[in-house]
Amino acid sequence: MAILVKDPGLATTVQDLGCYGHSHLGVSPAGAADSLSFRIANLLVGNYENAPALEMTLIGATLQFAESKIIAVAGATCSFQINGREVAFAQAIEIDAGSVVQIGRMTTGVRAYLAMQGGIDVPLMMGSASTHLGARFGGFEGRMLRKGDRLRVHDGTGSRPRATPSGVLTHAQVVLPGSLRVTRGSQQEWFDAEAFTVLLSSPFAVTDQAGRSGLRLRGRSILPRNASQLLTDGVPLGAIQIPPDGQPIILFVDQQTTGGYPKIANVIAADMHLVGQLRARDTVRFTEVSIEHATALLRQQELWLKQIFTN
Repeated sequence: MAILVKDPGLATTVQDLGCYGHSHLGVSPAGAADSLSFRIANLLVGNYENAPALEMTLIGATLQFAESKIIAVAGATCSFQINGREVAFAQAIEIDAGSVVQIGRMTTGVRAYLAMQGGIDVPLMMGSASTHLGARFGGFEGRMLRKGDRLRVHDGTGSRPRATPSGVLTHAQVVLPGSLRVTRGSQQEWFDAEAFTVLLSSPFAVTDQAGRSGLRLRGRSILPRNASQLLTDGVPLGAIQIPPDGQPIILFVDQQTTGGYPKIANVIAADMHLVGQLRARDTVRFTEVSIEHATALLRQQELWLKQIFTN
């Protein structure tokens, strides 16, 4: 079947959970910025978690479906209409052939995900359907969607949509950060106790320089013990770099794979989806946890997700 893009919105791309194992080639993982919401949308329509879906940023897309389909939207708070009628968020919905689906402006959070039964049919690059905008490959022709594009969707026959208990998938649970939990970074010894006190006790504002490559923050300055230069080394997803101006940068899904700024901390895996919902002028605070606690939190999140999709 085909989906006609009537209006692509501000920045809509095809994503999956990312392209891993190629950092040595300079290829970042890319993939869904909010992987938790992405997985929820896919599970709702009965897909496997990694089925290619649409990531929409700030302003959603308007699409016309040539055939009947089961769809779901999860992630940022937004208007979700079918043929001009407002419908439920985070639920599987069957639409008729010819239906027009419109996703509006994001009001809480910044990214919403539209999954459809079967998943979007695009060629895989390095085993992934994720769009690498900087490198211009993957997804749909390596770019954002444009008006007039036509997307193909896998049949999806045999997949079964799933229901969830009422109210379990609230925006506050999935989208709204309290604070981002971090572990100490690979250059933690470059920083003294005062630097960590500033990081863990001060609010930081997300600047306008925030996107899929990283989020620059503004707040109290954090500086290493001395001005030594770091040899370029590998950069993990979620690393918090400290450049010479002392203003932290959270590296994100389209990040460079190596870097030369010291890394004071790293956002834990269980909170990376929250980074994907931060917008300019949001306030960020950090809380330190141990590696063991970070592992337990990720396990807890996975159990929660499994429990709400037990049917």
